[in-house]
Amino acid sequence: MRHQPSDRHPVIDSLRQRASALRKTVALPETEDDRTFYATATALDEDICRVLLVGDPDHIAQRLGALSVSTDAVRIVDPTDDGTLTRCAQVYTEARRHESPTEEQARQVVADPLYCATCLLKMGEVDATVAGASHPTAKVLHPLLRIIGCAPEVNTVSSCFIMTVPDSQAGHKGVLLFADCGVVPQPTAQQLADIAISTAYSARLYLQTEPRVAMLSFSTKGSAQHPDVTKVVEATQIVRRKASTLIIDGELQADAALVPEIAQFKDPQGLLGGRANVLIFPDLDAGNIAYKLTQHLSGGHAYGPLVQGLANAGMDLSRAASAEEIVNVMAIAAVRAEALAAS
Repeated sequence: MRHQPSDRHPVIDSLRQRASALRKTVALPETEDDRTFYATATALDEDICRVLLVGDPDHIAQRLGALSVSTDAVRIVDPTDDGTLTRCAQVYTEARRHESPTEEQARQVVADPLYCATCLLKMGEVDATVAGASHPTAKVLHPLLRIIGCAPEVNTVSSCFIMTVPDSQAGHKGVLLFADCGVVPQPTAQQLADIAISTAYSARLYLQTEPRVAMLSFSTKGSAQHPDVTKVVEATQIVRRKASTLIIDGELQADAALVPEIAQFKDPQGLLGGRANVLIFPDLDAGNIAYKLTQHLSGGHAYGPLVQGLANAGMDLSRAASAEEIVNVMAIAAVRAEALAAS
């Protein structure tokens, strides 16, 4: 089960190597799921990060023992322990002070491992959290939004996927970022602009290259008129005002964003020239459908959804994630945690 696939993309190998050098601590709160323990074993084997497991200590010890992993190799936190409840309840009460929760209400909330892990993140006892293998995105994001909140100057929490495709000429050496594919269903123009800026930041961080952002639509530079097109145009203008040095263009159809020959025909004066490496979709329908089609029809891989815009590194997973994919997101979370700490 500690399988290292031969087709893992070099960008993921690079992120795992970068994480290994950082020695960050990543919390995994889904200890009812066997994939968590296989991921823990691999992360420790490859020295990708330190691991903190949130859950019942006896169950955790049993599952680690079955994989020949010593409990000394990880930190275990019982979310129902009185001391842990007290500390986490104080964090929750402070974060939600406008709601005036009682101590008992706070203790009931933070007994949930997802909330407990988030409180540990807020207190700085871990550098990142990773969850979502056995919980939907909404449940993973709820404690992160309520306790961690947005990073400074960010108003919209969103997500991106690192997409790898066989064509090495596409994007950045066969790697692109897609957003938003997992969080904001119908973004406004302002939210779409926020998503574009956050994803450009993610592209610099994960791919270590200059982002080239395409704001996608069913129209290219006025070829169609519709309120949905207008929203993309407005979002592009907002980004240009807020991040004037960012290489961004829109509205663009996907082929004009990705194929130089088509870009030359449809948008000869465009800034991207068919060489986008970041694709911003107009809504969640388009983004989610596009990433799944790309993943399953191109023979590529999708890594995410990678949450962006939070003040600390809290990451989501696909519920179909393998243990290997959990390890990848743990590495990505560690890299993001380092960048947030340095900002």
